Amino acid sequence: MTSLRGRTAAVTLGVAAAVVALLAVASLAVGAATLDWGAVLTDPEQLRLVTVSRIPRTAAVILAGAAMAVAGLIMQALTRNRYVAPTTAGTIDAAGLGVLVAVLLFAGASVMAKIGIALVFAFAGTALFLLLVERLRLREMIMVPLLGLVLGGIFRATTEMIAYRANLTQTVQVWMNGDFSGVIEGRYETLWLAGAAAAAAYLMAHHLTAAGMGREIATSVGLPYRATLAAGLGVASFATAVVVVTVGAIPFLGLIVPNVVTLLVGDNLRRALPVTALGGAALVLACDLIGRLVIHPYEIPVSSVVGVLGAGVLLALILRKGNRFARA
Repeated sequence: MTSLRGRTAAVTLGVAAAVVALLAVASLAVGAATLDWGAVLTDPEQLRLVTVSRIPRTAAVILAGAAMAVAGLIMQALTRNRYVAPTTAGTIDAAGLGVLVAVLLFAGASVMAKIGIALVFAFAGTALFLLLVERLRLREMIMVPLLGLVLGGIFRATTEMIAYRANLTQTVQVWMNGDFSGVIEGRYETLWLAGAAAAAAYLMAHHLTAAGMGREIATSVGLPYRATLAAGLGVASFATAVVVVTVGAIPFLGLIVPNVVTLLVGDNLRRALPVTALGGAALVLACDLIGRLVIHPYEIPVSSVVGVLGAGVLLALILRKGNRFARA
């Protein structure tokens, strides 16, 4: 069974890599401005269009998609709940509150400082979610993400109230609306940090897998359970904070991709993480292309496309409760 899972993971990884490559080429070719590939190397304007706009945008989409999908997989593994993701645990909304606080209190702060503040809020919001889940001892699995959605709603309402009083409502809406239309060279590079967080998760894969089996099993193999839990949630929170600060919130991404990937390759994170990263990149590339083509030369924010798809997947998971997506 293990070897079969391994072969399936290898095949799936190859297919995902091929899909990402094809979608990346398509992403480079699509845009409001016409691109003449034959003149890219001879026409400075065409070359500038590729290097300043098309390549940075495609790279940003891949990095953001991979990071958010990996964040969702980590959270699902550590909580042992298929419905948990940055969207359904309040992590994204807590990060958004952190961004607002950073702008209000530290207006001149660097992007890295804003990421740091958003990280603190994202981690604190996720920790509060886990504490409430532990204290309330919810028996129904679906009640866990519903609690996270309520908590996220509180964070979001707090953000909107503060933004309204500070006359920043429109600005907050722009922050929380995942969109790559403004990505150019010099405005996306922080997303490489989110990619680094995904790579760090891969290095921690065995520890995270053991921690996801529960406190008793993790302790029996000599693993510091709470430290590993904090490290895993720290990676997920950091990736979420970077993406929210740089391109805005992309809802439900961390819910869709991990569920599909673990269904195909199993729960071992060392196998699932690379496939999840490529799956997240492929999904956001596809949704970004849809958003750019539906009303071309204008575009629909990628968060709207992913949000519609993600809401449908969440509903499907709820309706199919008790099947292999859910764990007792």
